[in-house]
Amino acid sequence: MNNWIRQARNALEFERALTGDLLPIAPADPDPERANTSNEPDASDDDMANHDLFGNQIDPTQDVTLPPAERIAALIPEDSPLCSMTSLDQVEQWVKETILVPIDEERTNAVLGVGNPQADLVIIGEAPGANEDKQGEPFVGRAGQLLDKILAAINFDRSEIYITNILKSRPPNNRDPLAAEVEAHAPILYKQLSLIQPKLLLCVGKTAGNTMLDRSSSLGALRDTFHDFYGIPTMVTYHPAALLRNPQWKRPTWEDVQLLRTRYDELTAG
Repeated sequence: MNNWIRQARNALEFERALTGDLLPIAPADPDPERANTSNEPDASDDDMANHDLFGNQIDPTQDVTLPPAERIAALIPEDSPLCSMTSLDQVEQWVKETILVPIDEERTNAVLGVGNPQADLVIIGEAPGANEDKQGEPFVGRAGQLLDKILAAINFDRSEIYITNILKSRPPNNRDPLAAEVEAHAPILYKQLSLIQPKLLLCVGKTAGNTMLDRSSSLGALRDTFHDFYGIPTMVTYHPAALLRNPQWKRPTWEDVQLLRTRYDELTAG
């Protein structure tokens, strides 16, 4: 076809399309079984919601589009009985009845946690001590009394928040938790957090902070800032028991909890 004839035909089709007389018609697909390549949404599009641009499935713990509670719940092994539990009471009963590691056999009481089950702030320590093991409640000894005073200084009542530990059983002689003990008990804490859905976390002590944040840092490097725990702002400060031995750490702790209170007010405003 001559070039001028082709140009005239194209111009005519364009003019007719503008007036609504004719819409350009795509050539018939010679293969009706071929996959749909139009811009129309395909039924499989929903399946891509948890995939990246390259089609790789996103680890739910790293999917920032998910609420923190869902990301944290994904840390729990799929075969754990914890996955199907819907209340802290269920979790507590299971913990009391279950031996996960040897320290669970030696305890007087399992120590799950105490406080408001819908708290916006959760405080996390390392493990129960002798008083906690005896009473079945976290932070009830001298360190617990000091924690209450610290909380009161920033206008928190113990009943407003939720307090727990990484381990739910006391290690012998208050030694540091073993890696196997943390691995066994951490899913319990993850379940607690996924049920409570707090807006803010405070880890007291280097062990609690490093365990939660998967780090190996000094407390000085951890404090005085907010970290991210699967979408939840997390602060680390000195354990109250450490303050009883080292009063010079009270000043930095006071600075930390003031920052904590300010962030809490921002997150819960309105």
